This record gives sequence, C-alpha cells and structure tokens, in this order.
Amino acid sequence: MTEVSVPSDQAKNAVAPDARQHTEHGRERKQQLLDAAAELFADRGYAATRIADICQSAGVAKGLFYWYFPTKSALFAELVRTMRLRLRRTQAQAMDPLTDAVTRISQGAAASVQFMAENAAYFALLDVERSDPTIADVLKEGASVYLEDVCRLVEEGQRAGLIPDDKSDLLAVGVLGAVSSFSNSYRNGRLGTDLTVDELAAFVQRWVRNALA
Repeated sequence: MTEVSVPSDQAKNAVAPDARQHTEHGRERKQQLLDAAAELFADRGYAATRIADICQSAGVAKGLFYWYFPTKSALFAELVRTMRLRLRRTQAQAMDPLTDAVTRISQGAAASVQFMAENAAYFALLDVERSDPTIADVLKEGASVYLEDVCRLVEEGQRAGLIPDDKSDLLAVGVLGAVSSFSNSYRNGRLGTDLTVDELAAFVQRWVRNALA
C-alpha cells in the first residue's frame, strides 16, 4: 500500500499565504477589468468599446485580459453574472425568512428597486444593448433565474392561501415587470425629480403586495 503523506500544520501554513495572496491578487485584477468594462460599456456602448480600451482603463496589459477572458463577450457575460449574483444576494438579505411569501416577494421587489437605482448605469446599458444578439442569450438566462425565484415564492403563497390560485408564472412576470418598469421610469426621469429612491422602493413594495394579495 502506498503511504500517503499528510502535510503538517506548519507546512500548510508555510505555503498558504503565498497561494492566498496570488488568488486575491488575481481576483483584484479580474475585478479591475470588470469595473473598467462596466464603466466604458455604459459610457460608449458595448460595440464601441474595444478590449484595448478596457485594458488601458484598468491599467493592465492586454495579455492579462486573455488570461481571464477569451473574448469581450465572455467578459460581458461575467459582468452580467456578477451583477445578477449581487442582486440576488441583496434580495435575499432584504427578505425576512420568518415572514410569509407575499411579504418576502414585496421585500425583494423593494430591494431590487434600490439596487437598480444604485447601479443605474449598468441597467441603462442593458436597456440599450438588450437587442444585441451576441449578449441576448446571457440576458435571457438572467431573466429566467429571477422568474424562477419569484415563481417559487408565489407558489408558496398560493399553498398558504395568501395568493389567488392563478398561473404562478404570470403572477411572477407581473412582479418582475413592475420592478423593471418603475425602475426604468425612475432612471429616465419620467417619475419627476421629487421622488426619492426610498419612496419609490416603498411604493413598489406596497404595489406588489396589493397586486398579489
């Protein structure tokens, strides 16, 4: 039988810091590229932004870009997935697990409005670039994730007798549509200048709750 050598704690500690620093440094560089790309995409548009522009803005060599992303579209897909994850975390943090499904849906809707306002440039970019066939599939993937999340909560509310026994997917689409429409109108100034993000989020929370219950 071959003897398996188990590293001592001292040996583990000797190599861990270097490996950890390398990993953290790599994550920082990757995030630099994503942040620079997000800013340039919002300012110039996806098609007009070159990889060289992203590298220059991030302050990294062009070769490093290809270490993390094979193409510009791959970077965009990573940016979308990163923002999607951040949004879902924001929604989860806003939902009180001890409350009913309707309350959680409305809490998530309000948190989404807040998040979209804080990241207005990114969501404005999606509004413009949504028809680009090179990124459309990535955006559709994100939309389906959100729809499934809300559908599950709607069905939970229906089982508890809190939400009418109607098509759960249509009700979920209504919730997402309200969040998207109100947020889009706020970004484009159609709701006036006196309305604050907090006021809009509170209104959407009430609107969603009333629409479902």
